[in-house]
Amino acid sequence: MLDGTTAEIKPREALRINPAKTCQPIGAMYAALGIHGCMPHSHGSQGCCAYHRSHLTRHFKEPVVATSSSFTEGASVFGGLANMTQALSNIFTIYDPKIVAVHTTCLSEVIGDDIPMMIKKATEEGIIPAGKVVIHANTPSFVGSHVTGFASMVTAMVKYLSESSGKTEAQLKDEPQLNIIPGYIDPADMRELKRIIKEMGVKTVLFPDTSGVLDLPQDGRYRMFPSGGATIEQIKSAGDSVGTIALGHFASHPAAEKLDEKCNVPCALLELPYGLTNTDRFIHALRNHGGVDVPGTLGEERGRLLDAMGDMHQYFHGKRVAIAGDPDHVIALTQFLVELDMKPAYVITGSSGNHFEQRVTEILKDQAPEAIVKQNSDLFALHQWIKNQPVDLLIGNTYCKYIAHVEKIPFVRFGFPVLDRMGHRYFPGVGYMGALRLMEKINDALLDHKDRECPEETFELIQ
Repeated sequence: MLDGTTAEIKPREALRINPAKTCQPIGAMYAALGIHGCMPHSHGSQGCCAYHRSHLTRHFKEPVVATSSSFTEGASVFGGLANMTQALSNIFTIYDPKIVAVHTTCLSEVIGDDIPMMIKKATEEGIIPAGKVVIHANTPSFVGSHVTGFASMVTAMVKYLSESSGKTEAQLKDEPQLNIIPGYIDPADMRELKRIIKEMGVKTVLFPDTSGVLDLPQDGRYRMFPSGGATIEQIKSAGDSVGTIALGHFASHPAAEKLDEKCNVPCALLELPYGLTNTDRFIHALRNHGGVDVPGTLGEERGRLLDAMGDMHQYFHGKRVAIAGDPDHVIALTQFLVELDMKPAYVITGSSGNHFEQRVTEILKDQAPEAIVKQNSDLFALHQWIKNQPVDLLIGNTYCKYIAHVEKIPFVRFGFPVLDRMGHRYFPGVGYMGALRLMEKINDALLDHKDRECPEETFELIQ
């Protein structure tokens, strides 16, 4: 039975049913994979680590490596120091990574393990070899979400690695470098950001960077540490950049603000570059910080997007849409849907943070002021709202497919995780070209549904 949702809405405060999020360590593990030569390490039980690895593997369709402190009852009672010490010894002896990124789990957080002390002790005892690095982020699953975990690990990269060499402002401007913190996006999106940056001719450090790590070509060889990822040296040099562009309030802004505080690198805090306006803002920020002009090639891409928006407007106009997912994704996507003249009716995220409701409400104040916008919500509530007042389109991750199936709604898979389809890690959603792809997916979903459901007398060859 796929439909266990009732139409009668009752108040719920403490209970979440099908929350539109997952736990912090998954985000921390994903961020760690964006460092070249990094071994993510889960300080907790093997079961937690196995779940986090399998969830990422199912989304990216690539083997995700990580190690575990392998807690048992003894570690739960006496603490995980012995487990961590043995784990670090094994990791550097067997796998020889350049860096280990430790994240915690519920169990190690509840017993109060002091990770910095453990790292310090392992360094003093020579367990961490000279020239190797261990960083950490606290990521208990009982608070926050995978987006919080991602943000915490990226902030840890800044805290442990980024540093200022003491160069003067004039010296930095001689060969200006710009930091890009891309947010919780797929490898294809990071690759597209780098393509746009290259077109602009701006020298940048993008971290974390999972392109070349979780979208590898098949050449018959397995590499535990692929060629992709931001290097330790690049992340260190972020402290000598002229500025930082952080994409996404929830996933990227904390690290950018930490870098500003630590190394006095000013930051521009933007939303993810989904759609026309947000991509314009990203390119404008690159132009300002890099002191360059926008090349004609990007102008042509923008023009093609505008042309397609005009061509498809008749299919999008006034369509009611429900959106669920990560807060940064949903905020940017809501902006794009407004640009397409659609009407977001229900906009939710499972993550907490009042910024989400404030920003989405601001975006919708003219287009759909009656929309229901909720942070810390769940898919059960979304389904109930749809049962009471249906929508024309649903956009969200794979878990939304049950709602779409039962209510016979056109469905576009978007965000994290996408577990039941292939290809999303290869095709970007960011930038002008990514916006074209999102429009195609939305239009195909709407017209395919119309062809399936319409009576024979309105079944047309050309729509």
